[in-house]
Amino acid sequence: MSASDQPKSGKKKSPAAKTVGAGKAKPAPSRAGGAKPPAPGARSGPPARRAPASAPVRRPRGPREDYPTVQAFVAIGANLGDAEASVKAAMAAIGALQRTQVTARSSLYRSEPVDAEGPDFINAVVAVRTGLDAEQFLVALQRLETLAGRERPFPNAPRTLDLDLLMHGNSVIDTPTLTLPHPRMRERAFVLKPLAEIAPDKVPRAALARVTGQVVKRIV
Repeated sequence: MSASDQPKSGKKKSPAAKTVGAGKAKPAPSRAGGAKPPAPGARSGPPARRAPASAPVRRPRGPREDYPTVQAFVAIGANLGDAEASVKAAMAAIGALQRTQVTARSSLYRSEPVDAEGPDFINAVVAVRTGLDAEQFLVALQRLETLAGRERPFPNAPRTLDLDLLMHGNSVIDTPTLTLPHPRMRERAFVLKPLAEIAPDKVPRAALARVTGQVVKRIV
């Protein structure tokens, strides 16, 4: 057999095989979780820690006033000296009492003395919220009368200041020193008219009708 008839040594190249030439690089495998590669200029490494938030500034609180209170009504009258000024001063003094706040003030009224002597009276009524009980409140009102120069030389004498506790919440009291509600408040126009002005629900119309003969004139 001639040399030309001998089979050639070596493997033949498959026609399908192609040589990988220089060209575009294969894309890098994607990162786990689909995370995007860092943007140019981004800092590498662990994220920076945020500075801890500053604690809120605590401001001092005023005195707590969470004591229980009740609504009370006080009739004010005077017929000596500058009676009008005395009544106005009494309104302010009542509001300055411990645990007490004036919530409503009536107009001032002029009235003729009833079961009393001297010149005409100047009258008014105030509504308050107070944390004092009825007896404590009465004592505080009597102290204000004394500070205003109140004297009691004889019953129903003229007075520099007269403070009558009319009602104290729903209290019903009958003692030698205090009766509530005030036993004669519905007999006196100088009490009912200013009271009706600031608390009409406390004054029945029938009570007002019974005192129409008493002359009471609003002045301020």
